[in-house]
Amino acid sequence: MNETEPRILVGVDGSPGSRAALRWALRYAELCDGRVIALIACAIPALIDVALMLEDDVAANAKRELEKAVEETRALLGTRRPVERRVVRDHAARALLEEARAQDVDLLVVGHRGHGGFVEAMLGSVSQHCVHHAPCPVVVVRRSA
Repeated sequence: MNETEPRILVGVDGSPGSRAALRWALRYAELCDGRVIALIACAIPALIDVALMLEDDVAANAKRELEKAVEETRALLGTRRPVERRVVRDHAARALLEEARAQDVDLLVVGHRGHGGFVEAMLGSVSQHCVHHAPCPVVVVRRSA
């Protein structure tokens, strides 16, 4: 890999939406000979989960989920394109935006719907937050991609 390759950051959380985003990012990287960075963010779970799960367990589970998503997606697409993997202990939107700035990425790819639910309703959509605050273009991928 070299410095002239487009850098593509993709948010992964194991959800169908993030899997679609990862597929899109890998296909795009194949077309433009880009470098893919897959990031999963893991914050300490809210409320009752805190008592049941240690912070290291959360990070380990996130790492397993990221590895599984990347390997299954690469196999599905039949690609050998390398994927840099990052596990970040932070909230998803903040982690993606900070990584996009730090890595000076050319494109940020996120799924339309992740593991949001009630938390997403309270805090706002990760994809919406990224669209409004990213330092680069953002692609929001629907699950059918």
